[in-house]
Amino acid sequence: MKWRELDGTSCSVARSLAIVGDRWTILILRNAFLRTRRFDDFQAQLGITRHLLASRLAKLVKLGVMSKVAYQERPPRYEYRLTEMGRDWYSVQLALVAWGDKWLAGAAGPPLEFLHQKCGHKFRPVTVCSECREPLDTRDITPIAGPGLRPPAAVTP
Repeated sequence: MKWRELDGTSCSVARSLAIVGDRWTILILRNAFLRTRRFDDFQAQLGITRHLLASRLAKLVKLGVMSKVAYQERPPRYEYRLTEMGRDWYSVQLALVAWGDKWLAGAAGPPLEFLHQKCGHKFRPVTVCSECREPLDTRDITPIAGPGLRPPAAVTP
């Protein structure tokens, strides 16, 4: 399968990777969650080339992950804001943070901590069952076929 064909599969991981499957896109989204909105700020914080940043932001806007909102008319300038689809990426971002903090943070500890505003406590991200609210462990999960699963296309010789 070719990279550009990922979005046509019946695999949710592959379809998601078709949108966020490179480091710059994930880092742009990380910074958007840290309240970065403007092109020049993304560029300064990430050290990414203007061309590459423009390309990634345009893709995120086209696919509905971010929206482009004018904040100045002359010259035209825009902010990039997360849409509902983009904000839903946060649980994935938190899962990456939890993994990185556990395995890669080292003796100094995590670079960021998170405060739950409703209860006022610091927390660590955990994945829980939507039904019983128990934390999930890979050994306790059995994948089963869902209604959107399509059989793989036949390979022709």
